[in-house]
Amino acid sequence: MQPLPVSRRSSALLLAAALLGTRAARAADAPVAPEAAFLAENEEAMDRMMAAMAVHPTGDIDRDFVEMMIPHHQGAIDMAQAVLRYGRNQQIRRIAQEIIVEQQQEIVAMRLALGDPLPAAAPAPDQTAAPASAHHHHGSR
Repeated sequence: MQPLPVSRRSSALLLAAALLGTRAARAADAPVAPEAAFLAENEEAMDRMMAAMAVHPTGDIDRDFVEMMIPHHQGAIDMAQAVLRYGRNQQIRRIAQEIIVEQQQEIVAMRLALGDPLPAAAPAPDQTAAPASAHHHHGSR
């Protein structure tokens, strides 16, 4: 029996995974919503990461490395933020928090090493609900 071509084999695997996923979702009703939201966020983060990692070579190996690594690190940050939103295991949550800090630090270090400007600081997506007044005390009362 000839092995299936890669594209057909991966399609078959994706179909099998989708069928198993729907069966598992029906079997366990309670965690479906958070799990589905987590998986959707994860998939979006992975798609964004893979698209951003497809850089056009510049001839500068160091810059090309950084341009590929930064989206890779950002993907890890996005995935860690998703598990912080939906995960319950305290050890995993601590690891996710460490990943966010470490990967952000590495992005900054790589940008600085290339002499690139750093982006303006922005709140993490899970911190945007905080009122602006809590962060800026400029005596505007």
